[in-house]
Amino acid sequence: MGRRGPEERHANLGQRHLSPAPAGAYPEGASPAGVHQLIGDVWEWTSSDFGGYPGFAPFPYREYSEVFFGPEYKVLRGGSFGTDKAACRGTFRNWDYPIRRQIFSGFRCARSASPELA
Repeated sequence: MGRRGPEERHANLGQRHLSPAPAGAYPEGASPAGVHQLIGDVWEWTSSDFGGYPGFAPFPYREYSEVFFGPEYKVLRGGSFGTDKAACRGTFRNWDYPIRRQIFSGFRCARSASPELA
């Protein structure tokens, strides 16, 4: 994908399928490191508080993000099967209360690579 936006062959997005896809279902959407499905399926929770980065610019309008900055909101990334492809990318940050369950969210299990793989 690189500088281009995701297409249907890259990820489960845009309400085409109304549930997460099986692991490995979109091989053309794998990252350069070989990680599959970083976008689509479910918004992935992070442990980060929602706030602006250095050089933050509102997208697409001020009332959408700045009023929610703070530790009570946590960052979600990647978009879900219900997300439009315009917002479905690993760099797009969404946010919500971590106690909410009615959004299409989940988490990614990960571990540090063993020294021989790094």
